[in-house]
Formats: sequence, C-alpha cells, structure tokens
Amino acid sequence: MAHTSPSLRRGAALLASTVAALGLLTACGNGGQGRSPESVSGTAAPATGNASSTDSAGGSATPSGTGSSPAAQTGGPSTGGGSSAGATGTATAAGARCHTSELSASVGLNDPGAGQENFPIVLTNTSGRTCTVRGYPGAAFVNAGGAQLGPDPQRASGGTAATVTLKPGQSAWAGLSFSNPEVSGAKTATPAALLVTPPDEKDPLRVTWTNGAVPVSGNASSVRLNVFSAGTGA
Repeated sequence: MAHTSPSLRRGAALLASTVAALGLLTACGNGGQGRSPESVSGTAAPATGNASSTDSAGGSATPSGTGSSPAAQTGGPSTGGGSSAGATGTATAAGARCHTSELSASVGLNDPGAGQENFPIVLTNTSGRTCTVRGYPGAAFVNAGGAQLGPDPQRASGGTAATVTLKPGQSAWAGLSFSNPEVSGAKTATPAALLVTPPDEKDPLRVTWTNGAVPVSGNASSVRLNVFSAGTGA
C-alpha cells in the first residue's frame, strides 16, 4: 500500500474544498439568471392579439372601448360615408325636384263644363337645368292685403302622382276646379291673386287672378286640385 504524506493529503483536501465552493457559486449564479434567456426572449415578441389590433387599425392603436376604427374617427371612407356622398350627388344632379326659385307660375284659360269651372295651374321651368315636379300643388286665394279667402283647396280623389321631368322652358300643369257659384249658391269673393306652392316646397309663387269671383263659403264652396301632368293643359 502506498503512503501519502500529511502535506499532500491536506493539499488535496484544500483543492477539493475550493472546487466544491466554486461549483456552489456557479450554481447560485445560474439560479439568478437561469430563467432570463428563455422567459425574457419569449415575452419580448408582440402577442398575436396585439399584432392583429395594430394591423387592423392601419398601424395605429385603436383606443380600448371605442369600437371604431381610425377611418371612422377621422371621417375617412366608410360604407355610410359612401351612401351620404351618393345622396348628396343625387340631390345636386340634374333631375332633382324643381325649387320655387326655378319656376314661374301662371293660370290658363277656363275650360267650363257641367257647372264646373276648371283652370290649369301651370309651372314652367325657368332655370338652366333639368328638374322635376311630382304630386299636388299648394294653392290659396288671397285678397289685396294677402289674407286668405275661403278654406284651403282640397286634393281631388283618384289622382295618381307621376314624376314630370322639365327641361329648361318646359311646363307642367295641375287642374284647379270649383262649382260655378251661380249654380251652387255658394258665397263668393273676388281674389286679387292665387298663391301657388310647388310640390315639396314652402315658398309660393303669386299669380294675379283675373277670372272673377270664387266660392269662399256655403254650399259647394270647395276648391279642388289635381296632380301635375306634363304640358300646359291647353
């Protein structure tokens, strides 16, 4: 058996202790950093959900809870915006309804029959664009001071409204009729003017009335209106 000197045994023991201590320190150091390489690198990449939100928002984050995209917030193109733009285009395009300022009004000749007095109310397009009228006019007889004479005219039953397209200079007419006061016995008044309001408008056109007395109260005093048709009713 070989014999080892006491000094060699002490040296070996010291070396072993030193190696063990170094191993312990290494283990402790790795314990503080051992999770870092994997866990930190794993959370540094954007989560899939966040990436989708950024892409759908066009590269900018959408505030939580707004429920709207940047295009909607800034008035950018959208389905609703496209519809609004289309409606605006239609409203300003040729063929939109005629406005009071684009029309002149007149009353045609009486075409009496069977105790009835029948007058065509004529609207003529005086503008430089094509426009339309549809339905009934508004009408009221007034005296020289502008006060209305008699009740509001009534719409004749059975009228079927149709859109009448008026190029510049073209006309449409609607019938105005009432029973002859001498036949009906209605009380009368002689108007100074007839106010005519185009369909869907608020401002009337004033037409001087030169056709004598009209019924304003009593039996058979109703004045009736028909829908517009193309032409002047002559």
